[in-house]
Amino acid sequence: MTLLTVIVLGALLICAVATCIAKDLLVSVIIFLAYSLLMSILWILLQSPDLAITEAAVGAGVTGILFFITLKKLHAIKVKNDEEKDR
Repeated sequence: MTLLTVIVLGALLICAVATCIAKDLLVSVIIFLAYSLLMSILWILLQSPDLAITEAAVGAGVTGILFFITLKKLHAIKVKNDEEKDR
């Protein structure tokens, strides 16, 4: 196992724990997206580029967009203009 693989696995473990510990939903989603990108790097290191592309496109791309839309609909993300209107 190369040093880069060990670093990526350690970062994956840190992202997994940080996602569980984070109290803010937006922070959890951002950490989850970082986890997905690290998984795609790991698939490239394992010489499986087809899975890496799928993980990057679906795991980080589509899932991230769906999470952000869901958080917006749940009003977990407030736009700056919305905050100014409340004042």
